Amino acid sequence: MPLTALALVLAAAVFHALWNLAAKHAGGDQRFMLLTALMVTVLWSPVGLWAAWGVLPHWGWLEWGFILASAATHVAYFTLLLRGYRAADLTVVYPVARGTGPLLSSLAAVLVLGETLSHLGVAGVAGVAFGVFLIAGGPRLLRELRGAEGDAHRRLRVQRGIAYGAATGVCIAAYTVIDAYAVVVLAMSPLLVDYFGNLLRIPFSLPYALRNVAATRAAWRATWRWALVVAVLSPLSYVMVLYALRLAPLSHVAPAREVSMLFAALLGGRLLGEGDVRARLAGALCIALGVAALALG
Repeated sequence: MPLTALALVLAAAVFHALWNLAAKHAGGDQRFMLLTALMVTVLWSPVGLWAAWGVLPHWGWLEWGFILASAATHVAYFTLLLRGYRAADLTVVYPVARGTGPLLSSLAAVLVLGETLSHLGVAGVAGVAFGVFLIAGGPRLLRELRGAEGDAHRRLRVQRGIAYGAATGVCIAAYTVIDAYAVVVLAMSPLLVDYFGNLLRIPFSLPYALRNVAATRAAWRATWRWALVVAVLSPLSYVMVLYALRLAPLSHVAPAREVSMLFAALLGGRLLGEGDVRARLAGALCIALGVAALALG
């Protein structure tokens, strides 16, 4: 992985950790997702219009089809994630999603985009995924699933969390591959892929918000500050990743993104729950070694 791509991924990981901390603190639902999309549309409009100048008229059905597919998979990702958080614990859903996402992305990069992974690269992907598992409290998750902790109701919540987390991971892999194909193969601007993909998410989110306008207004008043943080940092983080995909293979960039778990743990302390300090430190080491292997591999 070129140093420029690695630097972009690492900087994006810091911004990703920061906006996820903001989103976690907000505790919002799909109304929060709509508010952030609206804010992104307004705040980033100068950049979006500048990037679109002279380019948009040349887009055809193929380009707009990829933008629509990206928007739909991102909406599915947020919807499944929010439902998972309602049905199970964040400490179950989040690690499963963030762990399976890069694994599936790397597999799709090899099968769909024709990329290759060296043995060192494979070790790096495995190291990052295992590090995410550890830093998110994975050993406790397995004990609960086996029934060593908790009762039948608790095991059911863990099973639901794994199911929703895995489905969310599939969405992460899907939009990653779609956007990578758009910026690498179709040579679409990462700025435009992110901006217009966000713009098309608004129609998907509006029906839910309009069901109860009073509740939507109340939710927006309570969370607008956190939504503003997400609206500023989320596009910046993802555009950096998309630019990194122009310099390095998806099979390397996707798992390297998960170094954000390390930054989130450092910034948020007990971000994903109880104790397990040794497991989190071991997970941080695995992530660091995995990213190093990907950079060298």
